[in-house]
Amino acid sequence: MDIINEMKKKERFTSEDLRKIMEILRSENGCPWDRVQTHKSIRQDLLEEAYETAEAIDCDDSDMLCEELGDVLLQVMFHSRIAEEEGRFTVDDVYTGVCKKMIERHPHIFGEVTVKSVDDVLTNWDAIKQNSKKRDTLKEQLDGVCKALPALMLASKYAGKCKKSGIDIETKTEISDVSEKTIGKMLFDIAVIAKNNGIDPELALQRECEDFLKKINN
Repeated sequence: MDIINEMKKKERFTSEDLRKIMEILRSENGCPWDRVQTHKSIRQDLLEEAYETAEAIDCDDSDMLCEELGDVLLQVMFHSRIAEEEGRFTVDDVYTGVCKKMIERHPHIFGEVTVKSVDDVLTNWDAIKQNSKKRDTLKEQLDGVCKALPALMLASKYAGKCKKSGIDIETKTEISDVSEKTIGKMLFDIAVIAKNNGIDPELALQRECEDFLKKINN
């Protein structure tokens, strides 16, 4: 009870305060809703908060961005608390993991590597990432792409990995005017056609991505 009263009186808070609040909410005498949540039950919440953060960035709205980043941070703390209760990991493990990753991925700052450009930094980052995850072949790199990405982003990731490996993906549609406007219009038209015919374009592309991955793996 003392900590609850203490929290009510505070004007400024830290990440440690948020950790304590989540601990209180998930405790035996905490919030009935928060106590029963699982990783899966709040999965969509994390996605929505990420999109809302992106919208705040697009709007160049500082107040909105501050709030939405807080909501994303809440999701990180929420999932970390659930994991801690299950004996999987703690939020300190999350902090440790990301700090180690940033140190490892920046050898030009924390090591002896020399870089001359932003491109060098990105090349090193990708090489270190693939090496740490043991992704040497195209198949391994494609398998390592997050399957939970929106379908269009997933397809773009697959195309990028293939292009970097020197593989041209055969397409059935030829476009004379390849511009952002043309591509955008085509994508919009496809979405309209799909909707008018009772087809979920997101699901359709997701399945096409799955079929593409199977072909590569075979």
